[in-house]
Amino acid sequence: MEVKKKLLDIVRDKIRFKHYSMSTEKTYVHWIKSYILFHDKKHPIEMAKEEIEQYLTSLATKRKVSPTTQNQAFSAILFL
Repeated sequence: MEVKKKLLDIVRDKIRFKHYSMSTEKTYVHWIKSYILFHDKKHPIEMAKEEIEQYLTSLATKRKVSPTTQNQAFSAILFL
């Protein structure tokens, strides 16, 4: 019986495969998790441009993150 890996474990594996730093791994996993939770645990494969825009807009308007932080979140989602 094959055990399926969880999405964030797959993300971690891919980040390590590409030799990204540990801080990048932690940051990307944080933003990906935040993105998924923002959309009520909807799987990213079911989401598209509209959901990304909603999330990034929320970061800027409700959480008042800096543009740099917003770009970090966007980069993590693009990696995903």
